[in-house]
Amino acid sequence: MKQSILEAIQQFSTIIIHRHVRPDPDALGSQCGLGAILQESYPDKEIYVVGENDESLSYLRLMDQIDDSVYEDALVIVCDTANQERVCDQRYKTGKKLIKIDHHPNEEPYGDIVWVDTTSSSTSELIYELYLYGQDKGLVLSREAARLIFAGIIGDTGRFLFPSTTSKTFSYAAQLVETGISFPELYNEMYKTNIRVARLNGYILQNVEISEEGAAYVKITKEILKQFDVTTREASAVVGTLGNIEGLKAWVLFLEEQDVIRVRLRSKGPVINRLAMKYNGGGHPMASGASVYSWEEADSLIADLKEICKG
Repeated sequence: MKQSILEAIQQFSTIIIHRHVRPDPDALGSQCGLGAILQESYPDKEIYVVGENDESLSYLRLMDQIDDSVYEDALVIVCDTANQERVCDQRYKTGKKLIKIDHHPNEEPYGDIVWVDTTSSSTSELIYELYLYGQDKGLVLSREAARLIFAGIIGDTGRFLFPSTTSKTFSYAAQLVETGISFPELYNEMYKTNIRVARLNGYILQNVEISEEGAAYVKITKEILKQFDVTTREASAVVGTLGNIEGLKAWVLFLEEQDVIRVRLRSKGPVINRLAMKYNGGGHPMASGASVYSWEEADSLIADLKEICKG
């Protein structure tokens, strides 16, 4: 599969790289890390990374702005995106050839070349493996590419805390650090918290509901978000805090927007991605997202989560 991807990259003079909406560090790390590798390796090619900019991740990379015409005869690569509807910038369909690189369960295969490895800690880890495969075939890893890939690995492993972390993950991280990247500086950017989010975090810890089955949940309404002057994007970042509570098996954070309630699911053991799929979402066995459209539907999800924890 890596050989097929490398051959496609070599064949095209224009390459456009996408990722999912509402990006996390792995989405940008894999997308922009691959872009940086290709820009360093093939200076005569036109390499673009596209999608909406996210202010909270602007320290990683800002997106390129391109016309529709650029997609003509272009190779398009989509990173870290399991479902087509979640691809940021739907122009990805208009290229000449499409590649999918991902580590989420392959529930919706798409593209001419599909490389999905659910055993990988992150899609950024896969991008580094692609570099390792191609380093004697023309691929070059710049320090900037290493910084981006490292950020993606750190983001999706929770600084190596999540079960997806393997000895290979540690080995790759060590190799990336050896390029001279400043990981303390990167950590400072990734994990700094503004005072508004910190106060919301306090509210969440004070208002979490915990069931006897080991399931926990917090409902954050539009009014609460407005009270703390926090966006749903900012609030999503604190979902991991609940995992430090003793006795929890799985937990869910509900975040109300205008016409949808965003659902952030996490687990220490019970598999939750099937539950997320039931409620218009998906993801990893221990970390998933979903959407519900009423608080009654949210209560139904909570009941299902309790059953999963009980089982």
